[in-house]
Amino acid sequence: MADTKVETISRLAQWKIDNFGPCSYKKSDPFKIGLWNWHLAIEKNRYLYVRLFPELSRLSKDQPPIARFILRVSNVGVSRRPYVSPTQERLLRYSDDFVWPVDTTFYGRFIIDVEFLDLKICQLNGGPATSIWPSHGNMQSMTTQSALETLSRMLYDGIHTDVTIITSDGTVRAHKAILSASSPVFQSMFLHDLMEKESSTIHINDMSWESCMALLSYLYGTIKPEDFWKHRVALLGAANKYDMTDLKNACEESLMEDINSSNVLERLQDAWLYQLDKLKGGCMSYLFDFGKIYDIKDEINTFFKEADRDLLAEMFHRVLTVWKPA
Repeated sequence: MADTKVETISRLAQWKIDNFGPCSYKKSDPFKIGLWNWHLAIEKNRYLYVRLFPELSRLSKDQPPIARFILRVSNVGVSRRPYVSPTQERLLRYSDDFVWPVDTTFYGRFIIDVEFLDLKICQLNGGPATSIWPSHGNMQSMTTQSALETLSRMLYDGIHTDVTIITSDGTVRAHKAILSASSPVFQSMFLHDLMEKESSTIHINDMSWESCMALLSYLYGTIKPEDFWKHRVALLGAANKYDMTDLKNACEESLMEDINSSNVLERLQDAWLYQLDKLKGGCMSYLFDFGKIYDIKDEINTFFKEADRDLLAEMFHRVLTVWKPA
């Protein structure tokens, strides 16, 4: 059935119910968030009962998720009023592990949102559960790891450094060869008779020392996931300024992973500023296709007063496209 499909974006899943009677049960199709496939289910008796559970599989049995999430149930239409669950953190294996009774009447058409704030995976050896965000998948071969440790020593021990970078609040030493191999802008500085070539000094006054160290750690292949996560907006600005396509793409992908109501407008502004079409499309979809613009009415008014006119025009065009009469 058409109304069993769940749409997903970033960490948000949305189930649009088209037809639900006073005494019935419905389960969604599986949808993927993180490592697991999930189901939502609803049942109407005295209350509307909402369930969230992983699809039965070897992974969900051996390494079940610990999910931190929020659920919202709302009417369809401009005047929708959401019922919001408290923030939940549960070990989820089966359909009875989480049941939320919504003390109100929902018939016909309505929407269920589940926003995953974090997902942890239980370890096979009984160790502590670890978050799959942002570090999952960063395994490296021993050969690569050895090379990266060598580069790390070159940076942090200052081995044969030949260029000084002056930031807004400190200086750091680096290597022209690494910078030139990473950025055509840096390469041009050292090839031509510019101030940077003569003085072996680069001024990056729009970055803090800490953010610049995160940038260098990325270029030397030694950045920690938590440092990338913390400085990704500053890294995005540097990637755009110094023409580092791979870093720019990595920042865009990372910013797509945790779009939520508190940051979507900032994300949209960054996407417009740095011409990130995928991130812009994700923010637009979050706001209009998934209807989350209703959650930020106060913030959106301020945004409309300050945003670029061309961006506003594109947003209004998206509104007309999404909300055109059926």
